[in-house]
Amino acid sequence: MKTITILSGKGGVGKSSITASLAVLLSKNKKIICADCDVDASNLALVLGSEEKDYAEWMPLSTNQKAVFDLNKCDSCKKCVDACYFDAIDWIKNKPRLKDFSCEGCGVCEIVCPQDAIKLKDIENAKIGYSKTEHGFLVVSAQLSIGGSGSGKVVAQVKKKAKDSAKDADILLVDSAAGIGCPVIASVTGSDYAIIVTEPTPSSFSDMKRALEVVNHFKIQSGIVINKYDINKEFTEKIEKFAEKENIKILEKIPYDKKFVDALVNLKPIVVYDKSKIKIFQNIISNIPLIKEVGEKNDV
Repeated sequence: MKTITILSGKGGVGKSSITASLAVLLSKNKKIICADCDVDASNLALVLGSEEKDYAEWMPLSTNQKAVFDLNKCDSCKKCVDACYFDAIDWIKNKPRLKDFSCEGCGVCEIVCPQDAIKLKDIENAKIGYSKTEHGFLVVSAQLSIGGSGSGKVVAQVKKKAKDSAKDADILLVDSAAGIGCPVIASVTGSDYAIIVTEPTPSSFSDMKRALEVVNHFKIQSGIVINKYDINKEFTEKIEKFAEKENIKILEKIPYDKKFVDALVNLKPIVVYDKSKIKIFQNIISNIPLIKEVGEKNDV
């Protein structure tokens, strides 16, 4: 199974809708599975037309811990408060108390407590499940609990469940969260190829370069998709020059079209809503050597 991760650095550039259309086209000739790794706001299944009833299961997930205090053992030394890097412990009536939504479960307080009055306890910080799409493949996703932490670990579990759910799949498509934080790093880790989606704006270009730093750190081959390239052709040329200098392939330039918005409103990938757009995504697929290798391996 080859893993292709779609990321952007900046949110709102069309990453999930592009992932959805690529998934639909790839599923025509390959066995695929998708992992929605934006666990703070998962929506890939929604873009593909799935509804809550289409989820086969939602299971509780625990990837994090929080500190629990035994105040009967506590001698009020206050070492836990001083040692907490995240400032997650209040000091009330000469005793420690955990602040809501603050503990990261790092365990430092447990280590420094001389009275063995602090233990880490597993907490249910997310739920995980998968949706059966009308296109014949699954989308595995998770939802982090409100105020919950440990999103990177949740992402790792989403990818693991996706691989376990379709062990004979040719391709795992990973829809990453925006940014360059822990969930993005967890999304990119172990990938065979990265598609970086950007727009011709200063903020999107800047965030794309930061996302590339993450990809390059893991020595992952990558290509760039410029979405809405015609809204600022001068800046598009700037991105193209950067890609040429860095020896990164431009996989495709997608023009602005209101039909992309209409497709999202109707919960359909653009290649389903407007078949004239299929060629755009076929070009992206044909420009990724890894996909061709998978095809050559499995074609009889």
